[in-house]
This record gives sequence, structure tokens and C-alpha cells, in this order.
Amino acid sequence: MYIILLGAPGAGKGTQAVMLAGKLGLPQVASGDLFRQALANETELGKKARAYMEKGQLVPDEITIQMVLERLAGPDCKNGALLDGFPRNLGQARALDEALKAQARGIDKVVYIKVSEPELLKRLGGRWICRRCQAPYHEVDSPPKVKGVCDRCGGELYQRPDDNVTTIKKRLEVYFKETSPLIDYYQKAGKLLEIDGEGPADGVNQRIAAALRRE
Repeated sequence: MYIILLGAPGAGKGTQAVMLAGKLGLPQVASGDLFRQALANETELGKKARAYMEKGQLVPDEITIQMVLERLAGPDCKNGALLDGFPRNLGQARALDEALKAQARGIDKVVYIKVSEPELLKRLGGRWICRRCQAPYHEVDSPPKVKGVCDRCGGELYQRPDDNVTTIKKRLEVYFKETSPLIDYYQKAGKLLEIDGEGPADGVNQRIAAALRRE
């Protein structure tokens, strides 16, 4: 089963991806992780991506798509995968569908974790990230056991400089502009599952699991 997780920044995609991957026995394929690995390992795609990033430009879709497809070609993805953070726009979604179709595969379900803007602003304003493993925390809703230290790997927690209200609102505006057509695309394909993403992470996870079971 190939599943896509969609959701705005702060919707909890990363948290839900980790929980679902363990529950469903599927590898988590996070586009952010793929970029970091490619840059660290200095792969050909990593070098191409770096050339754009160093100029402050967006990495072209074709590089991102190729990176994801290479990962999906791995033996552990043969029977399915959980895509987190990809696709981000309609062009990427169509390219992914075409590439998977050529391999007699396809996306089965798209889980859209829906969270209101006031809740997203609250979550992002108190968000802390682990520098080492990128695990997310929140100073109110999900604080670490030891302040400033990641529960999972012991790495240092930091707050992104763009996690202020003005910047957050702009990021959300850009996200919804890009993602609205994506939601329509998967809804028309009969693959979209809209899930209420508010409340405790465990409750959201149970709603996602129940929706997938019904399907």
C-alpha cells in the first residue's frame, strides 16, 4: 500500500508518519530526510540540489521527483511506503502518478490531516526541533522530558528562526495556495481521506487508522 500524508506545517505529519509507519509496517519516505541524506553523502542528485540551494533558489521538481523515485525503488518499498512531505504541488503529484503507473504501481490513499489556522499558529509558535534527528516537540502540547534535549537521540532542540507569527502566516498562505489543487486532484481520483488533525496525537492516529481500515 502506498500512502501519502498531506498537511500544513504544524499539522503533525511527521509525528503521524512515524506512528503509522510502525503500525502498518511500511517505510517512511520523507522528502526532507532524502535531501539531507543526498547532501551529506554528496550524491549526484545532492550536488544538483545544492547548486540551487546555495543560490537561494527552489530545487526544481524534477530533481525532487527523481530523489523520491530512487528511494521508492529500494527493496524495502517493494510492497508499499508512507510518503511524508511529497508531493507538494500538482506537478509533482502528476509526475509521481506517471512514474508509478509505468511500474504497474500507484498511490492507494492520501491522508489529509486538516487543522485550523489558529491551531496551526499556536502549534508552530511553540515548536522545537531536534538538530540531529528532526523530531518535533511543542513546549505546551508535547514537551521533551528534559528541557532542550531530544527524548529519542539526546540531540539539542532548537526553534527555527522563521517560527514567528508573521512568517508562519506567510508559510501557511503559500502552503494552502499550492496544496488546494492537490487536494482537489486526489479527491477527484477518489483517494482522499480528510482527517480531523486537532487534539492529542494518539487520537489523530486512531482516526487515521480507522479511516484506512474502512477503506
